Amino acid sequence: MPPTAPSSRFVALRHRNFRLIWVSLLISYSGSNMQTAAILWQVALLAPAGRKGLALGMVGLVRVVPIIVFSMLSGVAADAFDRRRMMLVTQSVMTILAAALAWLTFRGLASLGPIYGLAALTSAAGAFDLPARQALYPNLVPREHLPNAISLNTIMFQIASVAGPSMAGVVIAALGIGWAYAFNAASFLAVLAALLMMRDVPRQALIAPDGERRLSLRAALDGFRFVFASPTIRSTMLLDFFATFFSSAMTLLPIFAQDILHVGASGYGWLYAAPSVGALLAGGLMVRIVDGIERRGTVLIGAVGLYGLATVLFGLSREFWLTFACLALVGASDTVSTVLRNLVRQLETPDHIRGRMTGVNMIFFLGGPQFGEMEAGLVANWLGAPFSVVSGGIGCVVATAWIVASTPALRRYRKEEE
Repeated sequence: MPPTAPSSRFVALRHRNFRLIWVSLLISYSGSNMQTAAILWQVALLAPAGRKGLALGMVGLVRVVPIIVFSMLSGVAADAFDRRRMMLVTQSVMTILAAALAWLTFRGLASLGPIYGLAALTSAAGAFDLPARQALYPNLVPREHLPNAISLNTIMFQIASVAGPSMAGVVIAALGIGWAYAFNAASFLAVLAALLMMRDVPRQALIAPDGERRLSLRAALDGFRFVFASPTIRSTMLLDFFATFFSSAMTLLPIFAQDILHVGASGYGWLYAAPSVGALLAGGLMVRIVDGIERRGTVLIGAVGLYGLATVLFGLSREFWLTFACLALVGASDTVSTVLRNLVRQLETPDHIRGRMTGVNMIFFLGGPQFGEMEAGLVANWLGAPFSVVSGGIGCVVATAWIVASTPALRRYRKEEE
């Protein structure tokens, strides 16, 4: 395959509206990842002795409940209303919630309840933001540039996932946890500005090709019927759920940093960013080669299996740099599978149902890790963090093998099927 021309690797960024949202989300995602790392660190500090694992697992539980409750409604809303305006509302709400978390922390927050409550409210706002955002992307670039846009979006997310936790470690050590939340609140302003600056955004089909706008149970169920009628889309979502459910190791990272590796807040920040270092390298590679991958199903399956194996190695490691390398491999393999999963879903989903498809998918790809965090915390509290991580990685590999064996369409999926 001839090398991709440098200009074509960034072709989606030639489109002004996509460029605006890409840059602004880079800033916002950095702030959000900073806040996520800060919440886990703060919960680990405030948790009663001997119950860190359970307290950290609760973070996942309070985040997943709003996703389950609102996923169907949010997907329908993303198809029924203007997606850009929906994002203006959701981003504003998340700005207020991050500011509230900063204010409470500055005032000497000493209990876990407000942290869990604000994390749940943020997750509820995100449950409406994500379907609108994911469904908006195909309206910002031509279809032929969508694979490049998805790859660039993955790179953007991973850059932010490196920058955010790394900055969180520095900010927490130098200024305190409250400032991590304050910086996140400010980061949402970049997205609000970008959304207001967009021009001539194509209006999506609303619920149905005839433009009928309706919020109903029937409209929501149409999304479920569409997803489960497609073996390929359904299997990518199942891979998403089981892989992240069994391999949600990041929620236990404060325990590894504080009690096993003894590396402090700065070391924690770097370990938290390690998956994104690997993901950033893999994302750069995917921008170059994604259009040339023919056996996309095979590559996707291999990436998810590698994700599970890297998680096992992370759980067994007792050295900082080996742990960093294992986590980087986790991020790299996850990025390859993420790009391919998103590409399959976006290319095979009609625009008028894209929001609902994303709403259904949200249950799988957000529900998996959040439920997984709770499971990981419970197992860690019972048998220890290393056992929780190792057994989770093994579970990921076993679940992947089961899905692959039961879905021949995924094994055979090739580029030509687009």
